[in-house]
Amino acid sequence: MPQTTPVLHLLCGKIASGKSTLTRKLGDAPRTVVISEDVWLAALFSDEMTSVSDYVRCSAKLRDAIGPHVVSVLKAGTSVVLDFPANTVANRAWMRGIFETADVPHQLHYLDVPDDVCKARLHERNRGGEHAFAVTEAQFLRITQHFAAPTAEEGFNVVHHPHLR
Repeated sequence: MPQTTPVLHLLCGKIASGKSTLTRKLGDAPRTVVISEDVWLAALFSDEMTSVSDYVRCSAKLRDAIGPHVVSVLKAGTSVVLDFPANTVANRAWMRGIFETADVPHQLHYLDVPDDVCKARLHERNRGGEHAFAVTEAQFLRITQHFAAPTAEEGFNVVHHPHLR
């Protein structure tokens, strides 16, 4: 079996920008696993998460626990699609620590989708009831205030996914 270098795939995009859809596509590659924040949060903390501040608290706990595991998976030779939002400079710094510790290449997939498209997708997703968490438009707006697109100064290998109208 040919040896390939594992890659850490990171996802940056607003709520309902298509991160989960891209995650599934990337996760279909051989020797690749998906680690999804939403899945883990729902399994571990769903009864504790009723507000954005609850999400922030629970997500921080999960990052502390999952980071070393992701490093181990990468060092074992398996690529990882880390379906956690790389939406702030601080979150991306945490992710940088993972691929630097594992000493593997990375790709930061930036889903550049306008707010109006994200909100329309969010309403559709909430109506469908298939997503682990329903997010209100007010929560979308509050969370989006903290969104920061990746910059060249951060030094990530960005794969830009522009929204095509």
